Amino acid sequence: MLCEKFCIDINLGIIMLGIDIIEIKRIKRLIKNKNFLYRIFDEEEIFYCEKKSRKHEHYAARFAAKEAVWKALSGEYKIALKNIVVRNITNGKPVIVLKNTNIKKLKNLKIEVSLSHTKEYAVSVAMINEF
Repeated sequence: MLCEKFCIDINLGIIMLGIDIIEIKRIKRLIKNKNFLYRIFDEEEIFYCEKKSRKHEHYAARFAAKEAVWKALSGEYKIALKNIVVRNITNGKPVIVLKNTNIKKLKNLKIEVSLSHTKEYAVSVAMINEF
């Protein structure tokens, strides 16, 4: 079995869950450091967030999503947060793209993610189905 905690084995495969919450002010402080910014976020994420008037809220939501996905993977795979990329499809729905990984098993994953934020906190839940 891929994970030991928070997994449900059903007919559709194994479902892994991850959740993360972060204070917006922490990310607001961290994104001032360009080394942090480019170590965690890819170019498209930076471009997306920089267009927003309250960019720190969008960075925080994406950071929470990356952490939630990483937690759902249960640390089973070594994948950098920068390679867990949050994109938005045409209708605004966030989707996860796993970049720069040669782990074949990761190609069999369906990842769903939900993001939310207020002025103070960002939260994300990730559900991963392995089939």
